[in-house]
Amino acid sequence: MALKLMYITNNKDIAAIAENSGVDWIFIDLEINGKEERQGHLDTVISRHSISDVKKIKQVLTTSKLLVRVNPIFDGSQQEINTVINGGADIIMLPFFRIREEVQYFIDCVNGRAKTCLLLETPEATDYIDSILTIQGIDYIHIGLNDLHLGYRMKFMFELLANGMVERLCRKISEKKICYGFGGIAQFGEGTLPAKNIITEHYRLGSSMVILSRSFCRLGVANDLEEIKKIFQSGVQEIRAFESKLALESEDYFKNNQDIINKTVFEIVNSIQ
Repeated sequence: MALKLMYITNNKDIAAIAENSGVDWIFIDLEINGKEERQGHLDTVISRHSISDVKKIKQVLTTSKLLVRVNPIFDGSQQEINTVINGGADIIMLPFFRIREEVQYFIDCVNGRAKTCLLLETPEATDYIDSILTIQGIDYIHIGLNDLHLGYRMKFMFELLANGMVERLCRKISEKKICYGFGGIAQFGEGTLPAKNIITEHYRLGSSMVILSRSFCRLGVANDLEEIKKIFQSGVQEIRAFESKLALESEDYFKNNQDIINKTVFEIVNSIQ
């Protein structure tokens, strides 16, 4: 089973390139409420996409699904969700929820008109996960390592892999037969924790989706569309070729990779002041 690959962009040319390279979901990010306070001090991108981008990107897609991340539940959630659905969103993602009632309200707002994806990224949501998982109508759950590690006051987001939190959540979600994924990956050969190790862990945990991080294609560095096209094509091909190899690996291989991740994460955390 190949991982569903997601890429965040509101650029029509790049969305078309990503789709043609085999990216499964193009991701519009409308979330802005509260994000500056949570992430303003970090080296993270706050997307500043607009609701008009939904229709614009939907028009260029032929095979990829359009995923739209809306804002956490607020007074205007129903209207925002309606507009996003009318714009052509295939999947709507709810970020930064804390309690069951927020998820139920989100599911009710969508009302079966699009697929639903929860972005599980608060300690409270992990506390209430058993109750949240009893709600009908959840199609996907993505575990957001960035905000979740901040919520737990950890130093490095992949600590959540090493301490067993991601595995515990994956097992609970798997029992409910809901598709799930976690985190993001860079290009092979980049990133503090190598993409190959992370993808291998996705397979061990039965994950079915991952975000291609901004370092997968550094748009500030690669501005020429032909260059961007080459980066996407070679990057996605590398992932798919590696996945084919993983399908043949033994249980010991995955256990050994888990040990490598734990050791690497431990070293990285200890090196952070």
